[in-house]
Amino acid sequence: MEYKQIDAQIYNYRFWITCTNPKTLKNKYDALLKKIGFTILQFHEHYFPEKGYTCFWLLGESHLAIHTFPENKKTYIELSSCNKEKLTLFKTESSLL
Repeated sequence: MEYKQIDAQIYNYRFWITCTNPKTLKNKYDALLKKIGFTILQFHEHYFPEKGYTCFWLLGESHLAIHTFPENKKTYIELSSCNKEKLTLFKTESSLL
């Protein structure tokens, strides 16, 4: 990967959805990151013993984190990115999921 010097700026997008299925969330958001052109460096996930799921993608442009709260039928999603254009595309495309 070639280094690209950029301004020190991070853009955030946070929202809640009702889907709490780990497989569905992982597949949809992995495909979305790839479609937009984010650089996926690593992926990690954790299933909590009773309920809940957390996963994150380490991106060349920062990270995407997902945290489920199945008992409340809610999932929190947060994307942080130094690339404003990709974040804007993520906002648009994720609203269509």
